Amino acid sequence: MGDEEKRHRAITARRQHLKSVMLQIAATELEKEVGRRESEKQNYLSEHCPPLHLPGSMSEVQELCKQLHAKIDAAEEEKYDMEIKVQKSTKELEDMNQKLFDLRGKFKRPPLRRVRMSADAMLKALLGSKHKVCMDLRANLKQVKKEDTEKERDLRDVGDWRKNIEEKSGMEGRKKMLETES
Repeated sequence: MGDEEKRHRAITARRQHLKSVMLQIAATELEKEVGRRESEKQNYLSEHCPPLHLPGSMSEVQELCKQLHAKIDAAEEEKYDMEIKVQKSTKELEDMNQKLFDLRGKFKRPPLRRVRMSADAMLKALLGSKHKVCMDLRANLKQVKKEDTEKERDLRDVGDWRKNIEEKSGMEGRKKMLETES
């Protein structure tokens, strides 16, 4: 166990040493990157922004302000032109989309198939498989048994009402009624 423990410590120490070396290399790379970015920034500023010299007299200050206002106006005009181009492009795009939509409408679309789905399947699709809802409507219906009563049978058997009246008219009809009642 002694050798194994020493070996484990050596491996751990080597890992720590490699980590520290990697961190040192990364720190120097970061410093180089920061220095490079700073020099790029200085180069860009020296190219695009000439050093500012403040004039001493009032007329020179006014002249500087006029120059600055002229540059601002030029930048604003360029911005306005760009916005107009963007608006024109957007309008063209909308018109093209409308034409495309109109062309699509002229062609006959295939008829969609009707999908038969039970209420249970629809609820399962909507709610997911977690919810267990049973919508078997036929099982929930009450079964009603119709009782045949004598009155209903008589009403069904009556048939044509004129024949019934003719049979009951006269003495023979009254005699039949008395016989059926008793």
